[in-house]
Amino acid sequence: MPDLSQVKPEDIREFAVGSFPGDIGIEPLEIEDDHARGRILVESRHLHPGGFVHGGVWTALGDTVAAWATFRAIPPGWDFTTIELKLNVFGAGRLGDEIVATAEPLHAGRSTAVIQVRIDRIRDGNSKLAAHLVVSQFVIPPGEPFAI
Repeated sequence: MPDLSQVKPEDIREFAVGSFPGDIGIEPLEIEDDHARGRILVESRHLHPGGFVHGGVWTALGDTVAAWATFRAIPPGWDFTTIELKLNVFGAGRLGDEIVATAEPLHAGRSTAVIQVRIDRIRDGNSKLAAHLVVSQFVIPPGEPFAI
């Protein structure tokens, strides 16, 4: 695995092509040591039959941006996988909305990392807290192929 401890938005744009996050339109905005931000511009493909953003879209956005923050929070060369996540959605997303996720590490230890994600919905220039996600990651040291 390449060292992603200093991953930047341009790196994400490059290797997201053809990946699940890239296919659903998740865009990196900012990746720093203490946070990461990404967004989706809501299109019809992101909606459930009732016309609102599907729960899987909120989850995919939050989990993806949490991953970017995790890369910066764990030691270089280490890897991780999501072991648990909890999503609360407070407001509906609609066609044309921008949903922006900001992820911040709460804990980064030798075996786990916990990342908090705030997801805001921007509509008509107004931003509102729309969802909150907490992601727990299992941290995997290099050379541990049987760790998971």
